[in-house]
Amino acid sequence: MLSLFLTHLEGYKKEAVKSPILIILEVICELLLPLVMAEIVDVAIPSGDVSCIFRLGAEMLVLAGISMACGVLAAKYAAFASQGFGGNLRQCLFDKIQEFSFADIDRFSSASLITRMTNDVNAMTMMLAMGLRMLVRAPVMLIAALVISLRLNARLAVILLVIIPLMALAIALLMKICTRLFEAMQKKIDGLNNVLQENLVAIRVVKAFVREDHERKKFNRSSDELMEAGLTVGMRIIAMMPIMMLCMNGATLAVLYFGGRMVMGGTFLLGDLNAFLSYIMQVLMSVMMVAMSLLQLSRAQACARRINEVLSASPSVRNKAETAPLPAPRGRVEFQDVSFKYAVGGTGDDVLSHISFTVEPGQFVAIVGGTGTGKSSLVNLIPRFYDVTGGAILVDGVDVRDYPLEELRSRIGMVLQTNILFTGTIRENLMWGRPDATEAELVQAAKDAQAYDFIMQLPQGFDTVLTQGGTNVSGGQKQRLCIARAMLRRPAILILDDSTSAVDSATEAAIRESFHRNLKDTTVIIIAQRISSVQYADEILILDDDHIAGRGTHDQLLAGNEIYQEIYHSQQEGVGQ
Repeated sequence: MLSLFLTHLEGYKKEAVKSPILIILEVICELLLPLVMAEIVDVAIPSGDVSCIFRLGAEMLVLAGISMACGVLAAKYAAFASQGFGGNLRQCLFDKIQEFSFADIDRFSSASLITRMTNDVNAMTMMLAMGLRMLVRAPVMLIAALVISLRLNARLAVILLVIIPLMALAIALLMKICTRLFEAMQKKIDGLNNVLQENLVAIRVVKAFVREDHERKKFNRSSDELMEAGLTVGMRIIAMMPIMMLCMNGATLAVLYFGGRMVMGGTFLLGDLNAFLSYIMQVLMSVMMVAMSLLQLSRAQACARRINEVLSASPSVRNKAETAPLPAPRGRVEFQDVSFKYAVGGTGDDVLSHISFTVEPGQFVAIVGGTGTGKSSLVNLIPRFYDVTGGAILVDGVDVRDYPLEELRSRIGMVLQTNILFTGTIRENLMWGRPDATEAELVQAAKDAQAYDFIMQLPQGFDTVLTQGGTNVSGGQKQRLCIARAMLRRPAILILDDSTSAVDSATEAAIRESFHRNLKDTTVIIIAQRISSVQYADEILILDDDHIAGRGTHDQLLAGNEIYQEIYHSQQEGVGQ
């Protein structure tokens, strides 16, 4: 965990050093105050020297002022260092997640990654803020006050040497128990975030099926599990305070008893006893501060392990930084005996098995098949959202694993099965496809995707602001905007994963015509459920049970492929009646 702190303190190391130095100065001032007070009680007051009392009082005010100033500045620098550390760590986690493939995201889950970037990082930030102050102040105060106490009265200081080990033992046992419990609690936070995220994303489905009560119960279960985990930790932590207070009160009582007898016997001065009591309290309070810091440290350790899991994870799809000169983008795609499975570690059944086919530049190829036959999995392999587990995929004659990811994906325009739009204007969303596109190119892409007319009907046109997820436009409009975003890129390969399902047949035909007219050199691979969407393709691939069960044109498949015939006739039932 120390290496994690040191690595991500870059830019804030000076503040991280200044804070402990100021804390040490604050402690020194506080330690001097009881000694000055003892001199007032034992020397100045008995002698009746008023000027000495005022002089020593002024010294106490100066020491208190310096102590306060050092404390404020230490808190300021600790806040800067800890928040800077948190910002660096969050950015590093986010950068790491951007390197993850779909498989890596699936392995950690998006809800868990959100928890690690927010809750876990916050725990680390709090630990650093506390560490720069309490974990410096408490040990310095403890050691210094203990040394002064020994010098004031070694016999009385024996009480501390008995009490402190007992307190340390209690803290150690508590830490051992709580570290494991904190890890369990963070996992419960993951679970709660997952339920909440799922509900908010699918809130329209929840309301459509009147499942609010079911979702409330599901959330309540996750919330109760987190509450129980928190209570389990909390009940252990609250046990510490009575133990600490018992030790403090017992030590104070012992000092008053034995010290009082020494004062009455004339072997110990009253002012020194008062100073000794102050140091006793500072020592014991320091032990309590260490205990609280260590408990926070135990939670931070659990969070640090979870954060390190992400930072140390090796992306399953590795980016090739250096490569030989690549061919010019043409759009040729070749599958060579490709197999693929989702399971990590090479176990599980193949989703795709021994797939081989070639798409020539400029071809319009369609992929059809039943649900779960691996159509989306197949196209997701081309831009390396996942890596093949067998065989190879070539783009323009080069294995996709030999491309730098940025170069590979710059050749591909993709409209995913789930249409994603971001908060911002329509213009900003379309410019994702190509940030340097001109206004004329933007308008042409919108026209090609049959989105221009509805955009112009909106109050601000291209400057209309879309809400998160594009919820203020219809499903068909979202699909057309996503298609326009991909077409604006003018890619060598355009992949559409069931991305015209929400538009009518006439609009779909117009979009298809724009492909032939304005993207005639672009290779188009489309996944569709409707035969009307694919019947004009140069070649149609039929996927069934992880393999290619047929290929050919619409007429060829309709004449000789049972699966295609079944799909065709099922969609023709009722047509014209």
